[in-house]
Amino acid sequence: MSTSASTLAFVESPVQLLNVLEWAYARAAEPGRPLDGVPSQRARRAGRAARKEPGPRPPGALAPVRIVVLPPTDPMSRGQLRRMAALARDEGCEVRWQEARGSRLAPLKALAALAGDVRAARTVVVGDPFSRYVQLLLTLVRAEELVVVDDGTATMEFVAQTARGERLVRWHRVGGGGLPGRVRELAYAPVSASARRRFVPDRAAAGAVGTAADAAPQPGPGRARSVEVFTSMPVAPHGGMTLRPNEFAWTRARFGPPRLTKGTDLVGTSLVETGVVDPDRYLDAVRSLTLEHGATRYFAHRRESPEKLRALSRATGLEIVRPDLPLELIARRGPVGRTILSFPSTVVHTLPYALTGTGVTVAVCDVDPAWLTGSASPRARSFLAGVTDTARDVHRLPAQAAPTAG
Repeated sequence: MSTSASTLAFVESPVQLLNVLEWAYARAAEPGRPLDGVPSQRARRAGRAARKEPGPRPPGALAPVRIVVLPPTDPMSRGQLRRMAALARDEGCEVRWQEARGSRLAPLKALAALAGDVRAARTVVVGDPFSRYVQLLLTLVRAEELVVVDDGTATMEFVAQTARGERLVRWHRVGGGGLPGRVRELAYAPVSASARRRFVPDRAAAGAVGTAADAAPQPGPGRARSVEVFTSMPVAPHGGMTLRPNEFAWTRARFGPPRLTKGTDLVGTSLVETGVVDPDRYLDAVRSLTLEHGATRYFAHRRESPEKLRALSRATGLEIVRPDLPLELIARRGPVGRTILSFPSTVVHTLPYALTGTGVTVAVCDVDPAWLTGSASPRARSFLAGVTDTARDVHRLPAQAAPTAG
C-alpha cells in the first residue's frame, strides 16, 4: 500500500471531496493540532485587518491522502465529482473511482475491492456518516483515527444525534416503505448500531467503563483511537470528540479573489426534491426574491430537476447556471454578485469563510412553515430554523419577503 493509502478518504459528493482537500490542507499546516471549537466568524471579522489572506503553497502542500470516490448515479453529481477528482490529482492526491451503485452486486463488489485498504488504513476520513455504504465500510475499520468532514448541514445533525446516543437518521427522512421497509430497517439495524459506536472515541468509551485497562488505546476492528470532526458548521464536540474548524483556507489560497458584479445571485436548494418544501410555494418565493432584490442569476443545486429549473426561468427571467464545481469554488473564482441570496442551507455557513475579505454580502431567507409539505419530517421546521439562526456574517431576510399563501 502506498504512503498516502495510510490515510484513506471516502467521498460520495463533490462537496465532500472539496472538504477532504480542505482537511488535508489544514492537516499539513497544523499536524496533530485539532482545536476545541469553531471560532465565530464575527470574531474573525474583528481581526481580519491584522490577518493576511493565506499565501499560495507549493504543490504537495496537502497531507498525503488517498481518496476513494463512491459516485452516485445522477449525471450532475458525477460530472462535478470528476472535475473535483481532477483538482485533487493536480494537488498530488491519489484518487480512485469505485462504482458501488447501479446493480445489486455493485456494493458487494466494491466492498471486496476496498476491504484490504480499509483494514490497513491508519486514518479513515468519511464525508457522510449517514450513508449506509459508508456505515458498512466502517465495520472493517481498524484505524487509529476516524475523521468526519462536512457533508453540508448534515454535520449538525450527526453531532447532535451522536451526543444524544440516537441512531443516525437524516433530518429530512420520514418513515416509509411499509412492511418491506421495516424489515430492511431491522435487518440493517446491527450495521447502523456498529457504525454509531465507531464514532465514539476510545477514551470516551473507556471513561464510561472507568477502568485503567480500558483507557489504553486498543486498535482493532471498529475501534478508533480518536474521532475528529472537520467542519464549518456551528457544532459542539462531545465525549472526547475533537473539532477542527474548516475555514476554506485551501480554496482561498488556490482561487480568487473574485471579480464582483453589480448584480445579485440567488442560490438554489434541493428542499423541493427532498419533499420538504412545496414546489409552488418555492416558485413564489424565488419570484418574490428576484423582484425585491434584483437577482439576475440562479445557481442551481445539483439535484434540481431540469423541469423545475425551466419553470423557474420562465416565471422569473433568471439566468439558470448549473455549476460544474461546488459553489464555494465557483464563487471564489468569480465573477460573483455583490450579494448572494440563499435559503437555509450549507452555503450560509461556508460562503462567509470562502469569501472572507471580498466584500460579498451573504443573505439568508427564512422558510415559512406554511411552505412545508404535509409529508415533511417533524424535524424539518426546527432544523431549518437552526441552520438560519446559527449562521454568522450573513444578512437575515424574513420569510415575509416571499409569499406565504398560494
